[in-house]
Amino acid sequence: MELKIIQGDITQLELDAIVNAANPSILGGAGVDGAIHKVAGPELINYCKEIRNRHLPKGVPTGGVIITPGFNLPSKYIIHAVGPVFKRDLNPAILLRSAYINSLNLAEKRDVKTIAFPAISTGIYGYPKDLAAKEVKSVMNSYKFNNIEEVTLCYFSAEDTNIAKKIFFKKV
Repeated sequence: MELKIIQGDITQLELDAIVNAANPSILGGAGVDGAIHKVAGPELINYCKEIRNRHLPKGVPTGGVIITPGFNLPSKYIIHAVGPVFKRDLNPAILLRSAYINSLNLAEKRDVKTIAFPAISTGIYGYPKDLAAKEVKSVMNSYKFNNIEEVTLCYFSAEDTNIAKKIFFKKV
């Protein structure tokens, strides 16, 4: 598996799947979630409402994931991953790892070859960026990749990108 760390707009990446830092409602929100819903178009919100009505009336649990088509995005799929609220949820590191691992597991089941992740939970959910990057590195180093050939960590800000590069590529 090839790992890339880039600064950019995840909604513009043409990959098999992108991951959305979703809230439990999966009905859109702020940050990455809002941007993905805006670019994907109204079909996404309608699809998510149908999922909620039929299968998840209480929403997606923290650490959980669902998959939808990409609709107007250049990516085929959107994997909606619910990360922890750092100062509210018990065991936020375990929940953050679960969001990444469950996203990768679902991608593997859909024969996804290329996938991009944003910095899950580091925005309004308050997860410290350096701690989050360390958890992501741990997941990427220990995960048993099968179908996935390329993982892109796509950060919107230079600060997030630099933190991730420092964590992933520091010399020991």
